[in-house]
Amino acid sequence: MEMESLFLSADTLPFSSSSLPKPLFVPILQNPNFHYSHRRRRFSSLAAAAAVQMKETKLWGGRFEDTVTDAVEKFTESISFDKSLYKHDIMGSRAHASMLAHQGLMSDADRDIILKGLDEIEKQIESGEFAWRTDREDVHMNIEAALTDMVGEPAKKLHTARSRNDQVCTDFRLWCRDAIDAIVLRIKQLQVALVKLALKNEGLIVPGYTHLQRAQPVLLQHLLLAYVEQLERDASRLLDCRVRMNFCPLGACALAGTGLPIDRFMTSEALGFTAPMRNSIDAVSDRDFVLEFLSANSITAVHLSRLGEEWVLWASEEFGFLTPSDSVSTGSSIMPQKKNPDPMELVRGKSARVIGDLVSLLVLCKGLPQAYNRDLQEDKEPVFDSVKAIVGMLEVSAEFAQNITFNRERIRNSLPAGHLDATTLADYLVKKGIPFRTSHDIVGKSVALCVTRNCQLQDLSLDDLKSISPTFEKDVNEYLGVENAIKNFSSYGSTGSECVSSQMDYWVTKFQLN
Repeated sequence: MEMESLFLSADTLPFSSSSLPKPLFVPILQNPNFHYSHRRRRFSSLAAAAAVQMKETKLWGGRFEDTVTDAVEKFTESISFDKSLYKHDIMGSRAHASMLAHQGLMSDADRDIILKGLDEIEKQIESGEFAWRTDREDVHMNIEAALTDMVGEPAKKLHTARSRNDQVCTDFRLWCRDAIDAIVLRIKQLQVALVKLALKNEGLIVPGYTHLQRAQPVLLQHLLLAYVEQLERDASRLLDCRVRMNFCPLGACALAGTGLPIDRFMTSEALGFTAPMRNSIDAVSDRDFVLEFLSANSITAVHLSRLGEEWVLWASEEFGFLTPSDSVSTGSSIMPQKKNPDPMELVRGKSARVIGDLVSLLVLCKGLPQAYNRDLQEDKEPVFDSVKAIVGMLEVSAEFAQNITFNRERIRNSLPAGHLDATTLADYLVKKGIPFRTSHDIVGKSVALCVTRNCQLQDLSLDDLKSISPTFEKDVNEYLGVENAIKNFSSYGSTGSECVSSQMDYWVTKFQLN
């Protein structure tokens, strides 16, 4: 499969709230013998709106005489954002219902009614016909209440041996698991784009920098592969996080478990988890998986920001090393000559959001006692934001990489500046038996001579070099100039032509690009 065909819009991700259509209103079907082949009756828009405005008794409201105030309801609702978890909430409910029936805690007939009802609700949500109600607080209670409206008494058995505490943790782990898979795919797409860009620029030498000062010559392929290596570690961190994340909280209930004969291993296996979480208190209160996930995202964002910074610099008139195509550039509203690499500037900027999301979660969790606290309702929006941002950053970076050209002549003309072959010249003296510190001093004096003459090391005559050190011989010319410097790099992982060729072969084979 061509890698380009794997690109997905962030708006179509299965875990993204942006993929949810605007809800319409649907009837409340009270009949417990509801037949799914019947056509659904529809309320008028006026009646539907009135139904949404009516307050109903909360599913937890047995001991309460008064309903919460409008201000409290508005402040505490989470349906505005946690409806993104609807697929995973329904997945968990299907597995839970099947387990309850297997354990004799509900009949097979009730299980089947519940499963059909959940299927119908999922279809309504995906078609935009489901009425999300703020007075039902969150995704879990919206779906459970709608199921009760639809099928009646059997739905009231679904919450047996579970709490919203373990339910939301299960949903969130499932969502994050899918998000990691989507991010890792996009990391691979960017890696492929960078490797393809490197293949197009074989043999191109560019200045290498330390402290943003010219240091040594490197092959452009070597520099691009440095980012590929960083991205590989990013993917590895996410996959490691996924392994630790993949344990099931369902059945831990509020915090202490249950005295009912449930089978947590059954639900865990049905949902693709490795095993149930061992400690019920830990199961409902742990957010390590979220912190680790956002930490991995933040490191990825830093790498992307560094790539963005380098390409923004290189696209400037001062560097002029690369030119982005018009398709990935923007202009100025006042200066007609401007061509800005805005996508990579925004990659650099959005890294701040991703890092901020991590900090928000760290601060959120730092003072919480065991076990579940309502503060943890605030864990979802930073995660949703982090994932949306990192997916967009990866996608646009890959797009940018496919639409830039390196300006070979400008780069070649810039190479003489900075005495990039100085370290290679010091290596030459070491090979002649001169201690490195002495070699360093000799080459430093040679560079000083060049500065006074406004020339390069390769412009000095053999007599000039011998005046500084008699160790220099005619073969020194094989070490001067950026091309000779590149040829003389030979250590494993270096920028030498053979070493870089070996690195390229590794990635080309890994991504099946040959």
